[in-house]
Amino acid sequence: MSALQAAPQRILVIDDDRTFRLSTAELLRQDGYDVDVAAEAGEAVAALDRAAYDLLLLDMRMPGMDGLTTVEVLRTRGLKAPILMISGFGTIDTAVESLHRGADHFLSKPVDPDLLSAKVAELLELHPSAARVREGALGSMVGHSDAMRSVFTAVRQVAPTDTTVLIQGETGTGKELLARAVHDLSPRAGRPFVPVNCAGLAEGVLESELFGHVRGSFTGAVADREGLFAAAEGGTLFLDEVGDVSLALQQRLLRVLQEREVTPVGSTRPRAVDVRVVAATHRDLEAEVRTGRFRDDLFYRLDVFRIQAPPLRSRRADIPLLIEAALARLRARSSGTEGASFSPLAMRLMRAHDWPGNVRELFAVVESATIRAGGPRIEAQHLPSAIRDPDGAAPSHPRETRYQGSTVDDERAAIEAALVEADGSRARAAEILGMSRTTLWRRMRDFGLGE
Repeated sequence: MSALQAAPQRILVIDDDRTFRLSTAELLRQDGYDVDVAAEAGEAVAALDRAAYDLLLLDMRMPGMDGLTTVEVLRTRGLKAPILMISGFGTIDTAVESLHRGADHFLSKPVDPDLLSAKVAELLELHPSAARVREGALGSMVGHSDAMRSVFTAVRQVAPTDTTVLIQGETGTGKELLARAVHDLSPRAGRPFVPVNCAGLAEGVLESELFGHVRGSFTGAVADREGLFAAAEGGTLFLDEVGDVSLALQQRLLRVLQEREVTPVGSTRPRAVDVRVVAATHRDLEAEVRTGRFRDDLFYRLDVFRIQAPPLRSRRADIPLLIEAALARLRARSSGTEGASFSPLAMRLMRAHDWPGNVRELFAVVESATIRAGGPRIEAQHLPSAIRDPDGAAPSHPRETRYQGSTVDDERAAIEAALVEADGSRARAAEILGMSRTTLWRRMRDFGLGE
């Protein structure tokens, strides 16, 4: 099932209060979720044995096994779905304890319906299930954002054709993955996909690599050699960083695209080729044409169907999906990362980062943080300093800096997460949040967290 036809996400509501249990289930069904209910921990465990859920709402006080113990048991059993703890007896100590045991957020009863809906939606976005990641995937790429949906639509439109494709985007945005998706969804999928980095080879070497050469055409050419165009026969040739090709070589590329034939270096005999070309560049080729650094005729040959790979900062909603994809890749390589997850504060910091290196940088950060954590829970302290403190120093007025544009509930959640990371120490939590202890005390009082 595609991301455009995603199945409803499943939620399990666990509460011994029948009125709250049923009314909450009905509220969430109106929001479009598939909801089941359980009156106590035993029923919940049985439900989890029968089906997979994307999120759990769990009451703190229940007959038999209480909520805190239930959280611990479920996490020990390997449950990765986010858990929203709800209690009519909420204090900062119980909130911190629930988060420490493995819950992802804590709300006190009575819960405002709008707040509950917003928090459920946020947790589902921050902690996508493996199935949700697959639903939002195209090949090796993931994304539910509008920007990536548009990209996936474009790939599906052009893939069945033989049209030349130009992919533009910053370094690290996954241009080669897009090219592979075009190939894999095309009738050429069973034939070779041949990538070449045009910026990584000197002009003479690149010419020989692309078109091949005959024996004796230059020093070191001791035998005939077919080029990458010939190697990609029937398939797709991916010209990465085509904007870095010299003007002289651009002329030869143009001829290949026009005539559908290549002439090896040192030969006078052209060879017909059946190859689809997908080109990519981080440069603005239209600007390069205006300055004379790129041939306009070649540009028009390449720019038949353009796909713009969006930078990560313009699709922050995809960051949780990408983090889960990165963790899945690490789990496939090493059993030591089984069950790894980011704390709420660490996830918020990841989403706030501008990611100049885009998806490539994010994958590197996830791997580094997993190693530093040395366990299943990745906290803010395991992230690089540039993500923990993007300004290089703690802000003196966090309400006007760190929380600018955030909702009140975002700030409360960040404070709760910082208190968990600091094991309840307000001084350490204030340091993590980049605010004074006085400001932290005042905000805790405003949120009713200091009782």
